[in-house]
Amino acid sequence: MLFTIIGYDVENSLERRLAARPAHVARLEVLQALGRLNLAGPFPIISDDTPPPGFVGSLIVADFDSHAAARAWADADPYMAAGVYAKVDIFAFKKVFPSQ
Repeated sequence: MLFTIIGYDVENSLERRLAARPAHVARLEVLQALGRLNLAGPFPIISDDTPPPGFVGSLIVADFDSHAAARAWADADPYMAAGVYAKVDIFAFKKVFPSQ
């Protein structure tokens, strides 16, 4: 079943994000290799500054056996350990488009 994992960054998370990013991406690459990752990416702060001053959070859509499995995966994410996320919401997701 598909689940969305939505992480909400703490303020000024950019340094922590950058430090934890390689480990975070490595976990996403494992999901991708297993054919379970549909999409993933951050929500950048919209700003006239270049580069952007940071991110407000992230979205992951992936296949997990249960809500508990998605929660366990999210709770073990390096962004959680590094204090990047203030909180994480997980919702079941029904993909409608694009159709297969």
